[in-house]
Amino acid sequence: MNVIRPIRIDDLDALLTMAQSAGAGFTSLPPYPDFLRQKIELSLHSFAHSVVAPGHERYLFVLEDSRTGQVGGCCAIEAACGLDEPFYNYHVGVTVHANRELKVYNRIPTLHLSNDYTATSVLCSLYLQPGFRAGGAGRLLSKCRFLFMGNFPERFADKVIAEMRGVSDDAGRSPFWEGLGRHFFSIDYSEAEHIVGMGNKAVIAELMPPHPIYSVLLPKEAQEVMGRVHPQTAPALHLLEQEGFRYQGYIDIFDGGPTVEAPLMDIRTIRKSQVLPCRIIVGAPASGPTHLVANTQLQDFRCTLTPLASPSADADHLVISAELAEALRVSSGDALRVVAL
Repeated sequence: MNVIRPIRIDDLDALLTMAQSAGAGFTSLPPYPDFLRQKIELSLHSFAHSVVAPGHERYLFVLEDSRTGQVGGCCAIEAACGLDEPFYNYHVGVTVHANRELKVYNRIPTLHLSNDYTATSVLCSLYLQPGFRAGGAGRLLSKCRFLFMGNFPERFADKVIAEMRGVSDDAGRSPFWEGLGRHFFSIDYSEAEHIVGMGNKAVIAELMPPHPIYSVLLPKEAQEVMGRVHPQTAPALHLLEQEGFRYQGYIDIFDGGPTVEAPLMDIRTIRKSQVLPCRIIVGAPASGPTHLVANTQLQDFRCTLTPLASPSADADHLVISAELAEALRVSSGDALRVVAL
């Protein structure tokens, strides 16, 4: 059984392996042990810290095979972005150029440097090792965060966003960077990604032209990838779209990947979830539709996918197996948050 739990300091080697495997585009977790250790320590502090409003917290989770203890994936939530330095995106707007006498009317997509997402919560750092990409592990890794956010909404902003990885080739070449960013910096996309991953996004963004940029002046290859995701990121985008996330015209300033957003309490998994006390039975495991189920603990949060008999709207408890209770670290009568997928 795959189970989601908060990261521990002894997961550093596993996290480093994932960061090394992910390749270009995984900017939030660059493959440097000291940097990753700091990320883990921040997560430990965030889980332990008393919070009444979202701030500098960052919650990092791992996916673990409960039978072997092997870690095969990670994901994170940044409580509020842009509090220390500007959080930049390009907003793709429209500029109209028209002349009645010449019968010319042109609507031209225009890139505006924006800080509109400041203080929103950010879904980030999702990666799943190839050997774990089966049996719903990707869905579990993506959606577990919503049950955690549903348990502790005071820790997060009213709006949630996710920056999706933009298009790049096998060599890590980004058409959008080549068409725009390279004209202002004498560095490769991979080096730009490294600077971003080490927390210096504002340094580069402040060197970008502050005035609007007409997209029609970019190479066609760069125009074509604006708002598009890397093929490996398409499944993650689809899962978020199922939750109600939508593209609203914001793209990454480096690779042109789309940012999608949703109001926190409108996210499907949060909106449709129920909180019920559990009743544990010994014997055959439960059968029924697949459900996402989590305990309601903070530092000892656990979440998994499992078949369950769907609770009715007026149900007063949730029946679970002893095996599931052990995986979720709950006893009879403890609360669980559950939602059908």
